[in-house]
Amino acid sequence: MKIYSFEKLNTWQLPRQLVKHIYFLTKAFPNEEKFGITSKLRRAMISVSCNIAEGTTRTTFKDQVRFLEIAYSSLMKVLNCLIHPCDLEYILESELVETRLKID
Repeated sequence: MKIYSFEKLNTWQLPRQLVKHIYFLTKAFPNEEKFGITSKLRRAMISVSCNIAEGTTRTTFKDQVRFLEIAYSSLMKVLNCLIHPCDLEYILESELVETRLKID
């Protein structure tokens, strides 16, 4: 099986691990959030690794950097979208802190 260049990058591996973490956290969210915050969090987290992977295929440095910027923006969306569930007591403050450390 062929291994693509993005699969070797730590900058891709770490968000891949964080996807699992986000999916685990959102499993406990109320059903009424299925199409709200749960969906938004999961899509934003997947977007991080997708943009890193897509950026590696770009031929110019400028394009590569742009996709990394988009990935970082999606990561900040994830953080923002986790603060609200903490406020709503869907997750514990300690879970937010743990996830923030993983994001850092």
